[in-house]
Amino acid sequence: MANAKGLLKEFRDFAVKGNVVDLAVGVIIGAAFGKIVESLVKDIVMPLVNFLVGGSVDFTNKYQVLSRPASYTGPETYEGLTKAGATVFAWGNFLTITINFLLLAFVIFWMVKIINTARKRIEDEQPKAPPPATPEEVLLLREIRDSLKKQG
Repeated sequence: MANAKGLLKEFRDFAVKGNVVDLAVGVIIGAAFGKIVESLVKDIVMPLVNFLVGGSVDFTNKYQVLSRPASYTGPETYEGLTKAGATVFAWGNFLTITINFLLLAFVIFWMVKIINTARKRIEDEQPKAPPPATPEEVLLLREIRDSLKKQG
């Protein structure tokens, strides 16, 4: 029983340490931030990109069927073929995911850049603390050094 109490105390000490709590908060905020960025890309950036290129940037239905089940008579769609067990080279889906990743990375880059600029601006507005006073021993040593230079 004493061993269990010691283990519980050790776990409690571990769980409430700053690093573990900070990590948990970071994961929770990261998940929420991920949803914000995902919405930004999906609901704001992608519609603008689609408008600029004159159509939808979606290649998910671009694929090559490598082999299909012999008795397959279903729809000739990526989803239908893969559900039936066909071997499909889905290059379009990969391309769409890659494009989405690059857009997401670009948006995150600019968000971090804007946040860092704002943070720097706030830091620059903070009054700077005066440098600490030079210790008296250092001042005395400087005087001795300067005095020796004058004599020599």
